Amino acid sequence: MDEEFHVKIENVVVFATLGKDIPLDKISKELVGAEYTPEAFPGVIYRIPDPKTAALIFSSGKIVCTGARSPEFAKTAVERVVDDMRALQIDLPSKFHTGVENIVASTQIDAKDKLNLEHIAYNLENAEYEPEQFPGLVYRISDPRVAFLLFGTGKIICTGARKIEEIHAALQKFKASLQELGIPVKAIKPTKTKR
Repeated sequence: MDEEFHVKIENVVVFATLGKDIPLDKISKELVGAEYTPEAFPGVIYRIPDPKTAALIFSSGKIVCTGARSPEFAKTAVERVVDDMRALQIDLPSKFHTGVENIVASTQIDAKDKLNLEHIAYNLENAEYEPEQFPGLVYRISDPRVAFLLFGTGKIICTGARKIEEIHAALQKFKASLQELGIPVKAIKPTKTKR
C-alpha cells in the first residue's frame, strides 16, 4: 500500500470573472486597504485580513486572489472582495464564475543522506537541475500537469495543480519515478528546516 504524503497547502490562487467593467479609480479611493498605481501595475491590489489574502482587481472585471491556504478560503476571499465592492454601490452580478488557477503545496520525504539531485536529473526524463541558478531540481509531469521542486533535504514543492487530488496523484507518480531510479521514498511530516 502506498504511503500517504503529508501535504501542506502553501498558497491557492483563484480567479473570478465578473463580466462587468470595474471602476478602479473609485475602488482605490473608497476601499480601505486598496492600492492603485496604474503606471506600475494595471490593477488594484486589495489586501484583506480574513481570510488573509491579496486580490488583484482589473478593470475588465477579472479578480485574481492569492495567499489563501485552501480553495474554500480562496473562494470566500473572492466573495468578500465582491461584497466589499458592492458596498461602494458598484453594480455587480450576484452569480459569477470562479475557478482555481493554481495550488502550491509542500511535502517532505526522508533524505537521511542528502539526495543526489545531479544523479536524479541525469536519469529522470523531464527533470532540470542547474544548481548555480537554483538549488532545487525541477521535474514536470503532464498528467496531471504539475511541476515539482525537489531539494536535497527531501523537501518537495508541487505547483500547477488545480485540485488537491491532483497533488496526491502527481506525488504518487513522482514517487514511482524516483523508486525506479532506486531512490527509496518514505513520506515524513515536514520539518521547519531551510531548503
